[in-house]
Amino acid sequence: MNKLIFFILFLAISLGYLFEVDEMIARNFNPFESIKRSYINTVVSIQETTEKYFKQVSTIEELQKENKELRPYKVLYESAHNELDSVLKTINNPKGTTDQIKFVNVLSYIDFDNFTKVWLDMEKKDNSILGLISDGYAAGIVVNLQGRAKALLNGNEKCNYAIFIGENKAPGIIHGSQNKHELIAKFVPIWFDIKEGDEVITSGMDNIFFEGLKVGRVVSIKKMQDIQEATIVPYANVLKQKSFLVYKKEKIKENEPTK
Repeated sequence: MNKLIFFILFLAISLGYLFEVDEMIARNFNPFESIKRSYINTVVSIQETTEKYFKQVSTIEELQKENKELRPYKVLYESAHNELDSVLKTINNPKGTTDQIKFVNVLSYIDFDNFTKVWLDMEKKDNSILGLISDGYAAGIVVNLQGRAKALLNGNEKCNYAIFIGENKAPGIIHGSQNKHELIAKFVPIWFDIKEGDEVITSGMDNIFFEGLKVGRVVSIKKMQDIQEATIVPYANVLKQKSFLVYKKEKIKENEPTK
């Protein structure tokens, strides 16, 4: 009888021990637990990567929007900075001049069959001719048409202003070309040595622009008996511009001598 009781107790203790060991093994060596952990880690990683991607996309879109809004101000700053150096030199000349630079927007085409004539959002009452600037380059002229500002862009046959060509500063007058992507410098004296690749700048001799504003580069030259013409590829892409700078040179009234 005692042996039977001892055997039952031994069996119970052994089974309890085995079940405890089994539970421990199940807790620590369950293959599904590692799979579950790997799945959770993968899901969390994908979620973090996705959130990071969409955050980057949102940030890029915001920066692109800000860049688009700030671009006109950047153009205005760079253009004004390039031009004001020459403006300051002009102000200090003996005859005395003062200059104004104004930011303007394009309203619309004047004629739908001619993209080189546009209305600007400014009034113009006098008959003076103003210079038009785009991205720091000469872009055309502004004239008065019934009290409104009419812009004649580079490439228009009536868009004429004085220029210098090359290091020797050969004088000429800008005209439009049959190829709307080019300009023609006419009336260049034959005795001036000009060549392909020469840079063309405004001369300021017409009081439309100041001297030194870049226009473009010479790509070909046509020599005649007493004059020559140069074909120029302009720097300014005027047909895509929605805004410009208008340059105006004004005479300072000289003080009358005291009696």
